[in-house]
Amino acid sequence: MLWVKAFHVVFVISWFAGMFYLPRIFVNLAMEKETVATERLLLMARKLYRFMMMLSVPAVLLGAWLVWTLYLEGGGKMPGWLHVKLALAVLAIGYSHACGSLLKKFEMGKNQRSHTWFRWFNEVPVLLLVGIVIMVIVRPF
Repeated sequence: MLWVKAFHVVFVISWFAGMFYLPRIFVNLAMEKETVATERLLLMARKLYRFMMMLSVPAVLLGAWLVWTLYLEGGGKMPGWLHVKLALAVLAIGYSHACGSLLKKFEMGKNQRSHTWFRWFNEVPVLLLVGIVIMVIVRPF
């Protein structure tokens, strides 16, 4: 089980690295006026989004395996902190998909949001990660 936990953490870190950087590209896209630079940023964003989503799959599957094996397999009860952690993980999945939706808007030239909005949007995965780490390490309830 320690190997599963180790790889779960590695994939979560990698997935979150993408969630930290992709909205930063969105900030630059929202400010960019030159077509060549916009196309370069869109290419970077597409590649990062695909890579980020690819990394999210093993992160989620390994996490599900851990929950099943450690808490559900024997009919055990999940602790309160794990419910919160799983809710935050679902929000992280939603955030990843929201990034994909925003990327499509940029690709179609239909972005209506400012670079300031994207700067705030960029902080969401930080808050999610802080909450997840606190739940897993501190286990407050």
